[in-house]
Amino acid sequence: MAQDIATPASQTGKNPGTEGRASARPIAAFDFDGTLTVRDSFTAFLRWRARPLRYALGMGRLAPAALRYLVDKDRGRIKAAAVREFLNGLPRPWLEALAGEFAATHAATLLRPDALATWREWGERGALRIIVTASPSLVVRPFAELLQADELIGTDLVVDSQDRVTGAFATRNCRGPEKVARLEARFGPGLRLAAAYGDTAGDREMLAIAEVRGFRVFTGRP
Repeated sequence: MAQDIATPASQTGKNPGTEGRASARPIAAFDFDGTLTVRDSFTAFLRWRARPLRYALGMGRLAPAALRYLVDKDRGRIKAAAVREFLNGLPRPWLEALAGEFAATHAATLLRPDALATWREWGERGALRIIVTASPSLVVRPFAELLQADELIGTDLVVDSQDRVTGAFATRNCRGPEKVARLEARFGPGLRLAAAYGDTAGDREMLAIAEVRGFRVFTGRP
C-alpha cells in the first residue's frame, strides 16, 4: 500500500497532538524557492542528481508536459511529471541522503543573505518560523533543518510498499490557496500570521492573512 512521506515531529518542532490548535507564539511563514533561495531548489536538485546528459534527456521527454503547461498553467501537473521522470522508483532513504548532501553542499550558494537576516530576526523575536513551499518536502527538509525551522509544510510524495517513490503526490501541490489551507489545518481556521514572505502569485493567499506582507522584498545573492 502506498503511503506519504511525512515530516517527523522531531524534525519540525511540531508537538504530537497539536494539529489544528492555535499557537501562542507569533508565526512567520516563508516561501522557500525564490524567497529564501535565489532559484528553484527542486530544479537545481534534479539537475545536480541527474548529471548533464541524463537531465537533458529527461527535460526533452518533459517537452509535452511543458507545452501542456503553456495552456493549462497547472504547476502541479508539470511538477508531477518531473517527479515521475527523474525520481520514480528510487528508494526513499537514498533520496533523503542525496537531499541532505545537496543541502549541505548548496545552501551557501542558494540561500539569500537578506532573507536569512530576516529569518534570524523573527527567531530572535520568539516567532515560530515556518517554511511553506510547493517544492517536495523531501528536498527542502534538510534546508529546514539547517535553518532550524520550527515546521516545514511542503508537497509530500507517495512511496510504495517497498519504500520507493512512485511519482505521485500524497498531498495537493502546496501553492496558492493550498498554503493557507495547510496552515489552517495545522494552526486552526481564521489563522493570522505575524508575517509572510513570498515572491509569486502562488504566495498571495498566504500574504493576505499576514500583518507584515513581504512580497519580493529579498534581492540579496550569496
